[in-house]
Amino acid sequence: MRTTEETEGFDGEASNTSMISGASSPYQPTTEPVHSRSVLGGIRCDLEYIKSYFGVLKVVEVVLSLIGFICIETIMMCSPCGGVYFFEFVSCSAFVVTGVLLVIFSLNLHIKVPHINWSLTDLVNTAASTFFFFLSSLVLACINHKTGAEIAAVVFGFLVTGVYGINTFLAVRRWRLGNGCQGTAQTSEYMRARTASRGEMEARPELA
Repeated sequence: MRTTEETEGFDGEASNTSMISGASSPYQPTTEPVHSRSVLGGIRCDLEYIKSYFGVLKVVEVVLSLIGFICIETIMMCSPCGGVYFFEFVSCSAFVVTGVLLVIFSLNLHIKVPHINWSLTDLVNTAASTFFFFLSSLVLACINHKTGAEIAAVVFGFLVTGVYGINTFLAVRRWRLGNGCQGTAQTSEYMRARTASRGEMEARPELA
């Protein structure tokens, strides 16, 4: 029969063995709290973007487009009305689209959808808004009844055309710089891969 000391020693060794195996086990219990994922958790207001050139230009575009739309909406009677309707459609569309892009960029929502080329999207919007605002303002300037609302709409139309033009110029430059950096990165990766392949061929001459 085993003595009491032998039994106690055996129990101590078993306890130590279980502690060691428990410490080395990859399935360790954790005391870290489980954080629930929130859909709005990653949304924050990017003040740096709002203070940047693009942010300021977009705010001015939204405001001027809204003022032009309000001016054209105050016209009660018109004949012909083609110029008024055209300017109304352009100012409303530019206000909505540019306002949505301003919200997306200000809240960093574009980061959550990386599959879309947002620089190109912004460029297309600003270029199209520049063209259609200039065209609608020119048509309204040629076909109007010299009322105060129409004159104000024409003035704000040409103002917002200039702002969109500046934004288009900056967007084109940003888009070209982005494509140039991407092309340089791809070329560097290609050259690095070729260099690594040549190094392997030199290290293993039997493959030549």
